[in-house]
Amino acid sequence: MDWGLTLSQMEGIIPAIETAHAFAVLDVRKFSPEEVIVFNCSGRGDKDLDTYIDHFKL
Repeated sequence: MDWGLTLSQMEGIIPAIETAHAFAVLDVRKFSPEEVIVFNCSGRGDKDLDTYIDHFKL
């Protein structure tokens, strides 16, 4: 959920919750500068707005 909010703030997109969960790996794993990371930002977070609002009490 935190990454959904972060992506919204940084990139101006509202990702689907499933997509935002993929970014959580960035919180737990360190990558070397040589590694390439590709994320597929699929899904529409507008369908998840109520869930985001409830979670963050916005």
